Amino acid sequence: MKPLAHRLRPETFEQVVGQDHLIGPKGIISSMIKQNKLISFILYGNPGTGKTTIASLVARQANMESYSFSAATDSKARLKELIDMTAYHDILLIIDEIHRMKTDIQDYLLPFVEEGKVTIVGLTTQNPYMSVNPAIRSRCHIYRLNDITESDIIKVLEFALESDEVDTDHTLTKEALSYIAQSAGGEVRTALNMLEATLLLDTEDTITKEIAKLAIGKPILKLDASEDNYFDVLSAFQKSIRGSDVNASLHYLARLIVLEDLGSIIRRLIVIAYEDIGLANPGIGPKVVAACDAALKVGFPEARIPLSVAVIDMAISPKSNTAIEAIDQAISVYQTGKVGPIPKHILNREIKANAALYKFPHNYPKAIVNQTYMPESIQQDHYYHPKDDSNYEKALKERLLWIEKKKQSM
Repeated sequence: MKPLAHRLRPETFEQVVGQDHLIGPKGIISSMIKQNKLISFILYGNPGTGKTTIASLVARQANMESYSFSAATDSKARLKELIDMTAYHDILLIIDEIHRMKTDIQDYLLPFVEEGKVTIVGLTTQNPYMSVNPAIRSRCHIYRLNDITESDIIKVLEFALESDEVDTDHTLTKEALSYIAQSAGGEVRTALNMLEATLLLDTEDTITKEIAKLAIGKPILKLDASEDNYFDVLSAFQKSIRGSDVNASLHYLARLIVLEDLGSIIRRLIVIAYEDIGLANPGIGPKVVAACDAALKVGFPEARIPLSVAVIDMAISPKSNTAIEAIDQAISVYQTGKVGPIPKHILNREIKANAALYKFPHNYPKAIVNQTYMPESIQQDHYYHPKDDSNYEKALKERLLWIEKKKQSM
């Protein structure tokens, strides 16, 4: 009675789809196993991409005793029990939801990781650079799993139909397989469960897309690509707001509301507020967040009301992308290696030795002082280029010019 997804859990790296960069013939994790040299690492990616499966396969192939630990539910006492095993041999510790690991548990674990007594395989859906404690993160390599594509899922479905675990006389059309793959929201597990449900239908030998729809019900995240592809709708939603078309914006919001994926709508609205409207209307960000909070509190169907208020306001608002362009340019320059040391007169250790180095702006009229802050090698770089399209950003531009003029006159 075990679900098909459980019965078809991959037995080898070759059976895992979409992650060849990690477990393919030249993948880093494959190389660790081949060379019997396992190092601590964290796997992160969306649900259903294979984190737990890969960790289980690593544990099976590594020449180490392996144990599982849930950072969300297991206690420090449980960890102590596991680490007691290191008195006899080194261990592999698979830590689920590693971003939830409490500080006291980390503190207890870290010395054993440092000594090599414990090798960590951490699993998380959240970006470890933001969610995992630096003490743990600095001792682990971080590998991101790819999102599973439609073609990846179709391969798994075809493998399932040919396996001994599926006993059926039914055949599925290509359109039916594609519909299942598109409806699974990028999750292999979900796709296999949908396939299993579809095969339970008492129907003709050939299962078409229309028949598959009867078993699946509402798709998990995205609709059929030939009709309303979910991510195309999200993209069209943002482009309509960016293009100040209020009616189109409401149309695509309506499509998303019907799918009832409130989380994705909220994430996209907050991004649009700061990416596409930005400094042209800086008050829009807090207003959108407030509307999104209201939507979360009341839930559907009433959530459609604050969402509509926010979308109408955003579509009609003036637009500016200067903020995202400025930070992207700054990041790009830094990543090219074009950077120099921080000026001495703003380094705390230098100021402690000679307080006169630093000119404290609040001691000067209007808090303006002619003092450099950029590294010398990039002092001429300018990332922020304000527009004149809104009164607010036009005022920022005038203020920026005034500051520069004031500094030059000192």
